[in-house]
This record gives sequence, C-alpha cells and structure tokens, in this order.
Amino acid sequence: MKNDLDYLLSPKAIRDRSTKLFEATVAGKTHFEYHPDKLDSVVDFVVATIRKNYPDLKIPFHSRWGHFRAGGIDRVQTYLEEKIQALPREEQGRTKIDLVISSVLLDAGAGEGWKYLEAASGKTFSRSEGLGIASFWMFMDGTFSHDPAHPLRVTARGLKALTREKLESAFQVTAENPLVGVEGRLELLRSLGSAIESAPTIFPGARPGGLFDYLRTLGSEVAAVRLLRAVLDGLGPIWPGRTSLEGVNLGDCWRHSLLGPLESPSSLIPFHKLSQWLTYSLIEPIEEAGLKITGVYEMTGLPEYRNGGLLLDRELITLKDPGLLTREHTPDSELIVEWRALTIVCLDRIAERVRSQLGIAESDFPLAKVLEGGTWWAGRAAARELRADGSPPLKLKSDGTVF
Repeated sequence: MKNDLDYLLSPKAIRDRSTKLFEATVAGKTHFEYHPDKLDSVVDFVVATIRKNYPDLKIPFHSRWGHFRAGGIDRVQTYLEEKIQALPREEQGRTKIDLVISSVLLDAGAGEGWKYLEAASGKTFSRSEGLGIASFWMFMDGTFSHDPAHPLRVTARGLKALTREKLESAFQVTAENPLVGVEGRLELLRSLGSAIESAPTIFPGARPGGLFDYLRTLGSEVAAVRLLRAVLDGLGPIWPGRTSLEGVNLGDCWRHSLLGPLESPSSLIPFHKLSQWLTYSLIEPIEEAGLKITGVYEMTGLPEYRNGGLLLDRELITLKDPGLLTREHTPDSELIVEWRALTIVCLDRIAERVRSQLGIAESDFPLAKVLEGGTWWAGRAAARELRADGSPPLKLKSDGTVF
C-alpha cells in the first residue's frame, strides 16, 4: 500500500494514468474524441499568445504572483516589500510563503457573476485576478494572523478563528455579487489552520511559512517533486470528502472505471492541480530566501478549465454527445475526469511542439512557463471568442476547492 501511496502522490502517476485515459479516448471508449490534425493550429495559437504576452520570451512560472500584478500594479513590491524589507531574507521568504499558500487555497473558480472593486486602485477585477487581489488585501489587513504585533503572518490560530462574515466582507460578497463556494473556501482555510498545527515538522511555528525551515533541513537544493510531496503531505488533511488510502487523504484524486475495479487503487487517477500550482507559486519566494529548486520540468501541466477549455474550444478534443455541454458536471464525474486527463496529455504534446517552434530546451522552458506564457491565456482568449462571459465550455459544479 505504501508503494501505491507514494506513486499516487507523484507527477509520474498523473502522467501514467492520464495517458491510459488518453489511449482509451483514441480507442473510442470515453466521452471524447481526439483530433490530432488540430494540434498544429492549437500550437500556433499558443505560440502567437506567448509572443504577444512575452515578446522577449522571458516568462515567469505560472503562479499566484502574476495575479498580484494584475492591472499593471505590482502590489507585492509596492505594498508588501516596503513593510518587510528590514526583515532577514529568510523571514521575508516565510512571509511570502504565508501569503501565497493562503491565497492559492482561495483561488478555485469564482463564478461568472462575482467581481472585486479594489479600493487602492479603483479598478474592478474578476475571476482569478480578483480572487488573488482580494486575498492579498486580506493578508495585508492582518486577517489571517491572531497576533496584532505580527499582522503580516498566517497563523493556525488566525485561520481557525476566521468566520464566514469576515470572508464574505473581504471578498465583497452580496446577493448581487455572489461568490461560488464560499463555505468550501472557509472550511479549506480553517482546515489549513488545523493542518499546520498538527504537522510541526513540515510547518514549524504553526504557520505556512515554516515550510521554508523544513525544506532547509533537506539541503541547499530541493527537487520540485520533493517540494510537491511536502505540500501534499502537509496539506493533504485539508481536502474535504476526498478519497483516502491507508488513512491518507489523496486530495485531488478521483476514480475512473476504465482504469480498474472502482474499489481498487488501480482505478485512481491523481491530478493534484491546486497542490502543483501552489508548488509552482512557492518556488519564487523559496529561492529568494536562499534555497534552489531543481527539476521543475518533472511537474505536469494543470488540468483546470482554462487549459482544458483551450482543447475543447479549439476542437483538439470534442464531445461525442454535444448535449453534455448544456448539463452541469461535478469533479468526480467520469466526463470531467476524462477531460482533465486529456488536458494533462495534450499539454505535454503542445509544450513539446511549442519548445520546438521557439527553439528552447525543456530544462529552460518547463510546463510552468508554457502555461504562463501561452496555454492558460490562450484558453481564456478562446473562451471569450466563443462566449461573451468567457466562461468554460463545460458547466462545472464547483465546491470552491477544485477548479
């Protein structure tokens, strides 16, 4: 069982199991059809997006930090770094880890009607940018700390004391401005408080930023997959109502009947979307604080609705039954599991051809950069071309913890 557990908490399992569902699709056994003749046009669209967004090809990782710069405002530099610049480099790193972990866990899809008006800029933001900016100001206001002497921290006690009223107020939620999955987000943050309190080895000091001190015990260089495993081990208990193996919560891990008997570990397919995105988002502050993260190319793409939407909207994959586009689907449905698996495999294929077109090696252009430079933004652009509200092509019933 331990071998099964280690495997399911690895990027290798994500790719292996996704490939099996991709092969099943090619064999005509899933809800989707794959159209390889469309691959080149999708790659061209992604490359054009990359050249538009980053003409110098200096692309950061796809991470939460980009959302903190939405609207052309570098909030971290303008507001946060001014307040922490006198702190030791390691403590600055802990502070940024506190910020980014709490913010990423608040990121799952906001819904089509929600917007956030930023008081500091007077600008209005929606979706991921709005969620990122709202969570940034929650952090800056000391909402996640129990200690008024240290407001720019996230603490176990502060998270566990969070109320729905505080969260809705910070995110400007009203009947006219509804946010999807408020209760799910609240429970995730409270559970984060319990998780960091009960894992003092990974989170010394009962704060997310303690992760830096744990990583430092592993050496001056830490593999990205090892960082991901620390995230999965430390935050595994926070995910609600998910599959467990040997008492360990597997998080973003689902079952599909084509993979094996539904009661067996062979039927499980992990994605670890939020955990991988969090890992990508942690690299910058960890390296700024003095550790080096290696082997980022071993991580996978992120199977969420922008990357997956690109494939559907550009018809690299299509549904056998178009009527499924009008129905609402839950994350555990086999259709959504297939869609996410196809996204993993197709992102690898797209990335390989994008690198070839741009003449950049995988080690210098891992998926985290392909996502940020191209596929995520291309997915958003494709959605807006087809739907005025830019919504995903499939209707998702989100609990605020997956998409």
